Amino acid sequence: MIKLYHNVILGIIVSSLILSCNQNLETKPIVEDKLSRELIFEKGIEIKNTNFNGNAWLKMLIAEDSINRNSVGIVTFEPSSRTNWHYHPNGQIIISIGGEGYYQEKGGPKNILKKGDVVKCPPNLPHWHGASESQEFIQIAITSRIDGPTVWLDPVLEEEYHAKVN
Repeated sequence: MIKLYHNVILGIIVSSLILSCNQNLETKPIVEDKLSRELIFEKGIEIKNTNFNGNAWLKMLIAEDSINRNSVGIVTFEPSSRTNWHYHPNGQIIISIGGEGYYQEKGGPKNILKKGDVVKCPPNLPHWHGASESQEFIQIAITSRIDGPTVWLDPVLEEEYHAKVN
């Protein structure tokens, strides 16, 4: 009788553990997926100027001032959105934090950018960046303003945007 009682209790414990493990396996990907999509910073405000093609949003983290001449902002590009050609007198650093994007320097190939990629844009070199055709792209842009503001140029031609990636 004691042995039977012991086996029943043991069966209940093992069944509970199996059910518990199965529940954790079923919910873990959902929790991880939700966390991986959570943004650290809010999306920001929609950019409403002619220096961008498509919809993009800016969340300024640090505005340049008289003490620190660097600005830091997060730009979220909708699929197919991009900047015009432009350059920065002191260069720029782009840190990819989500989605898939493109970066191209004048005269060079178009490169794909994915989460974790970092680009150091040389001073005074025209370039553009933005989202791929199928995914949004989120970047942190760090720009020195010591020698002046961003210089905006012509829009990226459709042939340039749709060119083969490197």
